[in-house]
Amino acid sequence: MSHEVIVNLIAETKTDAGLRIHAELDASEYPLGRKVTDAELANVNIQRHDFHGDWNYSIAPSGNGTVIS
Repeated sequence: MSHEVIVNLIAETKTDAGLRIHAELDASEYPLGRKVTDAELANVNIQRHDFHGDWNYSIAPSGNGTVIS
């Protein structure tokens, strides 16, 4: 199954309430092996879930306008 097929399957998802999903394939290339510094990681707004917060979490905007590239 190709990436395009998977993205299209995800994009066709709809909740019982009728909410739709937007999905698109990002074919960009990204550098491998980039290390994140402790300072960069400290700026990530990680909100751990009550159930298995080590595995289940959300990443919210930091609010400080920092862009990591």
